[in-house]
Amino acid sequence: MAYNYLSLTNEVCRRLNETELTTSNFATATGFYAQVKDALNASIRDINQKHFNWPFNHNTDDITLTAGELRYPLPENAKYTDFDTVRILRDASLNFNEARKLKQMSYDEYIDKYIDQEGETDATKGTVPEYIVRSQDGDLIVAPMPNKAYTIEYEFFMIPADLEDDEDVPTIPFRFKHVLVDGAMYHAYMFRDNLESATLSLRKFEDGLKQMRTLLVNENNIYARAV
Repeated sequence: MAYNYLSLTNEVCRRLNETELTTSNFATATGFYAQVKDALNASIRDINQKHFNWPFNHNTDDITLTAGELRYPLPENAKYTDFDTVRILRDASLNFNEARKLKQMSYDEYIDKYIDQEGETDATKGTVPEYIVRSQDGDLIVAPMPNKAYTIEYEFFMIPADLEDDEDVPTIPFRFKHVLVDGAMYHAYMFRDNLESATLSLRKFEDGLKQMRTLLVNENNIYARAV
């Protein structure tokens, strides 16, 4: 059975005794059907806002440094970036043969020791970075100034984009589809001003969230302790 935006929308429609959508009319759906589509995305956002550290939202990314540059933006969809995981990757082409983890440094200490390097135009004065810093505006800073195009890798938890196309698949695993649908039912009932049914759906949704957290999040994990 398909697990995508269309099938989820139609499951909500069936529960509400409404006609199902098809691939032909899904994109142009209006009125009640548009509300159901919105309800599913609202449910997904609810799940991801309750807890940021779902393993299905965990991701790894890399940045190729630019010689002479210290500051780098993080992905816009990054909810939480684990600065304790930042490491420089081995690159034989740069004569850098041993990967290393970067040590964390406070922004205040960075200002004291390395801020002058931000105005440096001679990249040959740089070296292999040793520290990683979280800037006040959320950027990632490496220090000292890099002298080569090293590649750094890091781990983060992302905020998934809303579902749009009928074949879009949620990041939430299929076995927790019922939680997603219960959350959507809550919003759908609220659209219809059916407060009694909305309350029942919300209770089921919250119970499902607790089950998800028990099954998916390791309570010994540092991210779990951060919530």
